[in-house]
Formats: sequence, structure tokens, C-alpha cells
Amino acid sequence: MAKLIKVDIVSADRQLWSGEAVQVSARTQIGEIGILAGHEPVLAILAPGTVRVTTEGGEKVIVEAQDGFVSFDHDTLTVVSSEAVLA
Repeated sequence: MAKLIKVDIVSADRQLWSGEAVQVSARTQIGEIGILAGHEPVLAILAPGTVRVTTEGGEKVIVEAQDGFVSFDHDTLTVVSSEAVLA
């Protein structure tokens, strides 16, 4: 069983998705980043693009984000974007 990370994805006006995931990838201003449990702490600025979440069951959650940031520490990932939608 894979170790899971807690994920919260929010936009300016609502929470888009919350749950546990095996992996999350996102486009940042310095390139694509992939996050797994145990990753070192990260604080990065999002670039316009896709945030992809893979759950333990293999479900893919796709969010299109325009800007914002991603923060990861202690197996908790938060994505905040002023404009984002579930794809």
C-alpha cells in the first residue's frame, strides 16, 4: 500500500477538491513538479496549466489553474489559485 498525501485544492471562491492521493503534479514557474509522500517541503508559484492528482484507487482528478501557489510539507499539499476549475 502506497503512502498517501493529504491534498486540498482551492480557488478564490470555493474548495475544488480535497482528499488523499498517491501523487500530484503541477506546472510551476520553474517547471513541472511531481509530489509523492515523503517529498521535501516545497513552496512554488504556479504557472497557468494543469494540476493532476492520482488517488490510491487510480482515479485522476484534473484541475486547470491560472495562477497561485503550491505548498507541501509533512505529507500535506495545498494548491491555491485565484482562478481554477475542475476539468
